[in-house]
Amino acid sequence: MDYQKVTLSLTPDNQDFRDILMAELAEAGYESFVENENDIEAYITAPQYDAETLRNDINQNFFSISFKNELIPDQNWNKVWEENYFKPLVVANKCVVRAPFHKEFPNAEYEIVIEPKMAFGTGNHETTSLMMEYILESDMKNKTVLDMGCGTGILAMLASMKGAKKITAIDIDKWSYESTKENADNNNCYNIESRQGDASLLGNEKYDIIFANIHKNVLIEDMKTYQTVLNNGGLLFMSGFYEHDYKDITDKAKELGFKPNGYKTKNKWVAAMYQ
Repeated sequence: MDYQKVTLSLTPDNQDFRDILMAELAEAGYESFVENENDIEAYITAPQYDAETLRNDINQNFFSISFKNELIPDQNWNKVWEENYFKPLVVANKCVVRAPFHKEFPNAEYEIVIEPKMAFGTGNHETTSLMMEYILESDMKNKTVLDMGCGTGILAMLASMKGAKKITAIDIDKWSYESTKENADNNNCYNIESRQGDASLLGNEKYDIIFANIHKNVLIEDMKTYQTVLNNGGLLFMSGFYEHDYKDITDKAKELGFKPNGYKTKNKWVAAMYQ
């Protein structure tokens, strides 16, 4: 499948505006994003790309955007990832994340195999690796787990490998929904249910542990829903925001009756734990 790579520059450029833009593009069918220092790269299948629609959509915001596009011909995406992006990753010396094409990789207590295809979620991002550290440190035995913003399903799979009883994995993107199903089967994690959608899918079910690795604004908006589906004494782990956003996240958590229980940082990204 051919892809269009659209490189977008924002004025002014800040994380909140980037989050808004990527959310809008995801709703328009863009499958994956790379955040660079000065721009964002967004990828969409070539048949879905419409420059005029994109121009009209992105100019409705209170920030200005310029963009350029480049056709990426169909190719061996595994080879592209192997050569340019995805190297075997070891988290906390306990879990190795690799792709099927990796022939050499370190041994570890847990091994997760991710089929990268044309998207992201391999554990290399700081927020994912921080959340994985929390899972490796926590008791998952016989727990019911909710993974919001599941991406490739990497957090859900690690929880399953650590003994979780049942995991629900939810993401708004169709690709993430399908990827989680595929990766879970490939890693023999048959107790993961993948759903496409957002927090509105949550009903009467209850969870012992919730992982939410999403953008700051979504976390604040959906935290009340997390509170209603979390068992008493349950744990809420949140990431996807920067150090300067920790106070806003924690203030909202306290308002809902959550008790802060520490946080981790890496390159100014944060993963925080609440009870």
